Order: sequence, then C-alpha cells, then structure tokens
Amino acid sequence: MEKTVVLYPGLAVSHFVPMMRLAGSLLEHGYAVSVAMIIDPAVTGNTEFAAAVGRVAAAMPSVHFHTLPPVEDPPRLAPGPQFLASYSQLVLRYNDRLHDFLCSSARVHAVVVDSLSSQALGVTNTLGIPGYVMFTSGAAALATLAQLPYVLGEGSRTSFRELGDAPVEFLGLPPVPASHLFAEVLEDPESDTYKTMMTSLSRVPDTHGILVNTFESLEARAVAALRDPRCLPAGRVMPPVYCVGLGPFLGGIEGEAKERHGCLAWLDAQPDRSVVFLCFGSTGVANHSAEQLKEIAAGLEKSGHRFLWVVRAPHGGDPDLDALLPDGFLERTSGHGLVVKQWAPQAEVLRHTATGAFVTHCGWNSVLEGVAAGVPMLCWPLHTEQKMNKLLMVGEMGLAAEMVGWQRGLVEAAEVERKVRLVLESEEGRELRARAAQHQEAAAAAWSDGGSSRAALARFLSDVDRRWQARARSAEAA
Repeated sequence: MEKTVVLYPGLAVSHFVPMMRLAGSLLEHGYAVSVAMIIDPAVTGNTEFAAAVGRVAAAMPSVHFHTLPPVEDPPRLAPGPQFLASYSQLVLRYNDRLHDFLCSSARVHAVVVDSLSSQALGVTNTLGIPGYVMFTSGAAALATLAQLPYVLGEGSRTSFRELGDAPVEFLGLPPVPASHLFAEVLEDPESDTYKTMMTSLSRVPDTHGILVNTFESLEARAVAALRDPRCLPAGRVMPPVYCVGLGPFLGGIEGEAKERHGCLAWLDAQPDRSVVFLCFGSTGVANHSAEQLKEIAAGLEKSGHRFLWVVRAPHGGDPDLDALLPDGFLERTSGHGLVVKQWAPQAEVLRHTATGAFVTHCGWNSVLEGVAAGVPMLCWPLHTEQKMNKLLMVGEMGLAAEMVGWQRGLVEAAEVERKVRLVLESEEGRELRARAAQHQEAAAAAWSDGGSSRAALARFLSDVDRRWQARARSAEAA
C-alpha cells in the first residue's frame, strides 16, 4: 500500500527549498510525495519563486507537483511589514482549493504545511488528516515565537520597537534585545500584521507536530526549552518537536548542473581558505543602498584578500556592475576578486576548500550551510529573525563575528576591511574556524546512523504511521 504525504510549502524560496529537501528524505523512506502549490506571479509578484519551483520539479520527477487552481480576485502579497497579513489572507482564500485537492488524493497519511501557512491546518482538521508544521528557521526562533504572545502579558499594547534595545527574557535563550525581535512585524499592536502574527502563533500547539530545520547539539538550550512545559502557559502543551535539520534540508534538490558554475572553476585556482564569500540571500541587495555597495567594494579592495561576491540588482533583472560599483573596481581587483551577478551555488561555494570565510545575512538556511561546511562567518543581518540568529552565532555558537554598523544602516569600508582581516588573519579568526569545525563535526554526527536528526525523522514517520493505522481502525469500526 502506497503511503502519501502532502507538502504545502511557503511562497518564498527560503521556505520552499527546505520543504523539498524533506520531500527527498520522504522518498528515501518509501513515501509517495505530493506538493500542493500556489503559483501565480501576478499575485506573489515573484517570478523567481516560480522559476525555482520549475527547476526543482524537473529535478525530482518522483514528486507529484500540483498547482492549485487560481481563486477569483486573489489578494496580492504586499511588500514590507504588510506581507504577513496579506499572506494570511491569500492562504485562507486557497483553503477550498486545498480541501478539494486533498479529497481527490488517495491515502493521504499526513499533510505538512509551512509555518506561515498555518491557516491551512483548518482544512486538515476538517478532513481528519494529521497536520504537521514545517518550521524552516531554527529552534531558538521557534521558542521565541511560541513565547511571544505571553512575554508582554495579555492585552498589552506595548510594541517591541518601543522597548528599543532593552533585553527581553525567554526560556532557553540568552537575553534578546527587543530590537532584534521581529520589530518589522511587531511594531504596532493595533496593526493587522501584529494581530495576524499573534493569531498564527496561537495555532502552534494545535498541530500534531513541528518539524524544525535544526539539529539538537547546535541549539541545545532552545531545543530543551521547546520540551519544557514552561514554554507555553498553563493549559497549553507544545506538540512533539522533531529536529530533523541538515540531512533532508541540505541535500541537492535541483540535480546536477549541465555545466559547472564558473565561480567554482575560479575557486579551484585559489589557495585553501583564502577567499571571503559574500552573499546576502535572494533579496539581499534590495536592502543595500548604492552607498552601501560602494562601501563593501572599498573595504574588500583595501583588505587585499581574495573575495567572491554575489551582487543582485536592487529590483531584479540584470545588475549593471559598472553603475553599482566604484569606478575601476572590477579592473583593479580582477587578479584576486570575482563579482558574480545574481546567483552562485552557495552550498558548493561554502564547501570548496578555497573558501575561508562567509559574510552572510544570517538567514537560517545560509547559517546551516555555513555550519555544514565548517566555515567561520561574519554576520550582517537584514531583517526578521536574522538579528536573533546573529546573536546566537556570535554568542552561544561562537563561530561568527558581527559586522558593526548594520543597525544604523551602513557598514563602512573600514569595518569591512577590519572584519575580513580578523577572520582570515588573526588568532581570533583561527578560534572561530576551530569552533566552526567542531559544529561541522556535530552536524555530520546528527545525520549519521543513530544521530539525533536521523532519529527525529524516524520518530516523525513512526507517528505518521501510527496515526494512519488508528484512522484505518476507526474507519473499519464505523
């Protein structure tokens, strides 16, 4: 009898990719996988997402991808702080489409929905199908979000932005400056965005389980907090938490490229651990001003070190490097630097022996790829949980240093030069590399036979099978 799990990914590449890595793991364990998708660039305004789905679908022919039929007059996803509220409305509008798809699918053992799409759990509850949440960030972010509705107290009208840098206490985390806590989303307690976030968080305990994109030893305190009854108020119980990170999340999902990316050939010619790699996620440059790009360039040039820098156009399209970067920069650095437009195979770059440091926006997928590669990092958070990730990377994990200036919106060239030199030249940089290597070893152990992530995935699949058998017995009795 074929066992089927339906995945319902989020509408962003950073949420979609981890879900598809989970799909690969499910296939390896004998499950059939169907993926329900909302794909409408006119609604999402994101052609890159549709392109990523197309690439993965072509590389994973064993996975059934189903695009949900469009709804009439769908809400468009709003940019900036209004994104979450508009996203919630979009998911709600598609609940009927998801319902019809699940009813037409045979033997659905479970549905795994993205954490931003928790409204879809109402559909699984109605149909009596076990519903699980996929949390693509780490355990610390989940522990924080689980506690957020109660930290300020019921009915509080204080926003975290009003608290500034005042430390906020959470179970399982070091004190977190309020400014690092999703300030863009929680700025106004009266806003639709704030209310949507709180409503979404209140659904967390109602799922059958949460798959978390981490491994236990990387975030031991936060994982322990998620299993502590004090993480939620009296009367509420956290569902099972499955820390399944690195294995299903970091394997290749787009197949082998027909041609090896040119930046990898360039890295082949560089000495071991000599290159600093700069990449700021799928929308990083949109958050960097023209002034900031020039400061980065100047700092890299002054450092004298080799670099590989991914530059994206602020509003999509092909970036004009001559216009974005200082006059003559490309020519002056051609002997030891490479600027790549739009995209580079980040995981492969990080695993390359020539890569010695990683300047990152601290998106969680990037953090895990850096950990898996054993590369020390320089933190330059841009928004949402990236700021809290930075706090953990620099503090508890001890594998990163902070780029000073990001909070005021400008990291100066002197700081770029200073931190590149620190990580590649100094004793402190050697200590960062040693701790990064230790985390790399722990990551490998987590997905080895008997490792924590492999065991967590086995527990999740056991729970799925147990619930299916219970449903089957109930149906027979009826």
